[in-house]
Amino acid sequence: VLPARLLLALLLLAPALSAQHERGLIFNLDTGELCLQSAQCKSGCCHRANGLSLARCAPKAAESQECSPKSIYGVYYKCPCERGLTCDADRTIVGSITNKDFGVCKDPQD
Repeated sequence: VLPARLLLALLLLAPALSAQHERGLIFNLDTGELCLQSAQCKSGCCHRANGLSLARCAPKAAESQECSPKSIYGVYYKCPCERGLTCDADRTIVGSITNKDFGVCKDPQD
């Protein structure tokens, strides 16, 4: 009985799992598309140039580029670093509140 239920569950989940990799209207958005949260973007960064601009998906910051530490807000003025890099930023309360806690992406091995 258990294998039949497991098979049925896999058959029902298969279309949902394969759809994760396709581009959608809300998630898996490409660079340049409008977003509200970083979770919507393939890159993991929903970026806006200033407080009045529309946010768009953008690539994560590379080594030596300006960055923001990862945030719970989901929209960045500077994207977080690519995987394997750290954002060397001043993480004071004042910087967090005023969105001025930017830094530079660095390789932690250097």
